[in-house]
Amino acid sequence: MSEFGLLKTFARELVSSETSARVPEPDLVMEDPEKVAAFTRAGREDGVMAPVYLYHCAHICSVIRPNETVVDLGCGPATQLAMVARLNPETNFIGIDLSDEMLDRARAHCKEQGLKNVSFQKGDITALSDLPDASCDAVMSTVVLHQLPNLRAFHKCLEAARRILKPGGGLYMVDFGHLKSERSIDYFAYQYADRQPELFTIDYLNSLRAAFHLSDWQKAAAVHFAKDATLYSTMVMPFMVALKSRVRRPLSGDVASSLQAMRKEMPVWHQKDFRDLAFFFRFGGLRCPMPWRQILRISSPKAGSVHHQGA
Repeated sequence: MSEFGLLKTFARELVSSETSARVPEPDLVMEDPEKVAAFTRAGREDGVMAPVYLYHCAHICSVIRPNETVVDLGCGPATQLAMVARLNPETNFIGIDLSDEMLDRARAHCKEQGLKNVSFQKGDITALSDLPDASCDAVMSTVVLHQLPNLRAFHKCLEAARRILKPGGGLYMVDFGHLKSERSIDYFAYQYADRQPELFTIDYLNSLRAAFHLSDWQKAAAVHFAKDATLYSTMVMPFMVALKSRVRRPLSGDVASSLQAMRKEMPVWHQKDFRDLAFFFRFGGLRCPMPWRQILRISSPKAGSVHHQGA
């Protein structure tokens, strides 16, 4: 992120009296092959979403355990899911999505990665009708809930997640938060327009406009997870909002080392984006499981290094 542009946007959100309205996504289920391809590319390797997925991967790893079943709501092309599954080979994962195009890409990607601990189901994340009550040990969802059409569906999704989760289970659900100003929304959508497919830029803009307000998250969290998870948002400017259960397993040495290696292999600007996201969440109350000193250290990737951002 441009430091000047970010500070300017931060200041605008701090003092703005605007209240931009939520605008639902034009395509609630992404089936268009070109849009799916652009979305997928944005998360792979050096894609613009790579540092976001890596940051959330660290948190997800802290709420899951070996020999558990973890359900990913709205898994898409498995960008986040494969990354987490690769770092946790003894954990079983189920990815759920309503888009056949996304599921095809997800299966292909996990096959390419050689992952044996991931399966997929086509399903509605507001119902999860194929999953019995208290049938999974953890639930994860990354940058998906804004695709729901309205608040009723938002509540139904959290209610369904609550239903399938075992008592004391792990939870990490994160998405964009709705910003006050349209100019702030435009800033985030277009900041890397020169590095990302145009279709992704348009989809990103639509996603930010469709994000639920922080107050919507607060009410839903209080209804469905009041005693089992804590709601966090990035400091002052709720660019992202996360609902997380208590830490159920500190990062193992191997997982922590792998996460750090992936971060160091990122381009410098992605390392800075990772740092900025960790900073704004940290001062919103959510500390990244990775060591803070490592996060602050920006280093040039080694020549010829290969990114392993996962899925």
